[in-house]
Amino acid sequence: MATDKQESVHSDEKDLTAFLGVPDHLQTVTDPCADEALRLVGKERTTEFSEAYNRKLRRKLDMLIPPLCAAVYFTQFLDKTSLNYASIMGLPIIGQNYNLVSMAFYLGFLVFEFPTVYLSQKTRVAKYLGINIILWGVILMLHSVGTSFGAFFALRFLLGMCESCVAPILLIIISMFYKKDEQARRISWFYVMNGLTQVFGGFIAYGISFSDDPHLAPYKVIYILLGALAIIVGLSVLMWLPDSPIEAKFLTEEERVAALERVRDDQGGVANRTIKKAQILEAFTDIRTWLVVLTTGMTSIPNGALSNFSNIIVKSFGYTSKQTLIVSTPAGAVASLMTLFCGWYSDRENERMIPIIFALVPTIVGAAMLIALNDSGKKGALLFATYLIGTFGSALSTVYAYNASNTSGHTKKSTVNAMTLLTFSLGNIIGTEIFQPKDAPAYIPGKIAIMVLLTIQLGICLLLRWINLRLNKNKRALIEEIKASRGWTDVDIQKERERHAFLDLTDKE
Repeated sequence: MATDKQESVHSDEKDLTAFLGVPDHLQTVTDPCADEALRLVGKERTTEFSEAYNRKLRRKLDMLIPPLCAAVYFTQFLDKTSLNYASIMGLPIIGQNYNLVSMAFYLGFLVFEFPTVYLSQKTRVAKYLGINIILWGVILMLHSVGTSFGAFFALRFLLGMCESCVAPILLIIISMFYKKDEQARRISWFYVMNGLTQVFGGFIAYGISFSDDPHLAPYKVIYILLGALAIIVGLSVLMWLPDSPIEAKFLTEEERVAALERVRDDQGGVANRTIKKAQILEAFTDIRTWLVVLTTGMTSIPNGALSNFSNIIVKSFGYTSKQTLIVSTPAGAVASLMTLFCGWYSDRENERMIPIIFALVPTIVGAAMLIALNDSGKKGALLFATYLIGTFGSALSTVYAYNASNTSGHTKKSTVNAMTLLTFSLGNIIGTEIFQPKDAPAYIPGKIAIMVLLTIQLGICLLLRWINLRLNKNKRALIEEIKASRGWTDVDIQKERERHAFLDLTDKE
């Protein structure tokens, strides 16, 4: 089984739990710390649903969950990168102050990441998400009022605080409703919005750039429109996005049970509002967590640089501001196609690390082209390189899928997601500083840094994949040992998996 996705097998029998080292407090279904799904489906599978029924249910889920997640991510990425458009549309913040304002978003993101993950676990996640979206819509509209460095810095900081909840909550929601071999593709369906916003945002900004209203600068119009869009999306989330399959009002009672039974075999659980210190400790002591954190950092530094400076770089090739807004849009389409391909390949081949490598190689090539052709005057080749360089963003989508499918235990999953997003913000903070004003307009040192970081990340991905494959091999050996010592069959093992599916156990437990 060539996969870097790890499986979990547990038993409910007293002697077997002792054999496996499962803590006593996790051995009974009556434990108040068990998953909330137990009150609907119980400890053992009592109802079987046909493949046709499950396919129909999945289609019903697909009609609501991914589109709403996509709308949220579309809005978030568009709002986060609004500064990139504003930078060539009359924004009064320039030079090092622009770098600091770019950094402010990720500082807010960094400060509030762990608190927002804690709050989202203690509250109804979809409602908490919707409120945050509305708040950041208001904050974004206030950007049209501010003119000073201090005002923009404060607003960007608050924007980062509000948006820090998006990725961890969307990952939790996808893992609640979809099986492991369905998650990467669904995550790609909302992460693809990162690329599509470049296309959409570029054309919108291009149209607004023709505004000649002396009282309302084009960059202010951008902030007002995007803020209003965020508020609309936030209201939609409050009305329609369910907090979990248990509370999904668009499903019948039978469909809710079926939705939970679909994910039982994955043993990832659905929802649990109890914060478990043991699971936090396990997250911090799992070597794979730190490798995920490291690979996220390697990706996030280039993201912090390019998401704020890509239009400035393209303009330096000799294009006007209006031309830059248009010729930059194909980069979004290339990034979107790579995201969809990585999501499809990841689920189809049961892989998580290999798609990351697919996403990184074109960016490394593109960065090398930008460095080598810097003084060549070949605008077409340089522009093509910027289209290639955007593919690396798909790597983070696959990291999200890895966290969703490879991490069990609600508190552990939330902790790993928080650590990933914390590193994301730190990396982006560093990224905003690798393109220094003194290096403009070529920013050669920054481009070299991007190429080196992503090359290192290739090695990290291969190491993490090797560790997962070795753990899978050990897991299979342990299962065979259990079967031999107990005289069990594969059916017995499957029953034990099902009985522990909603006890909120981590992968190691």
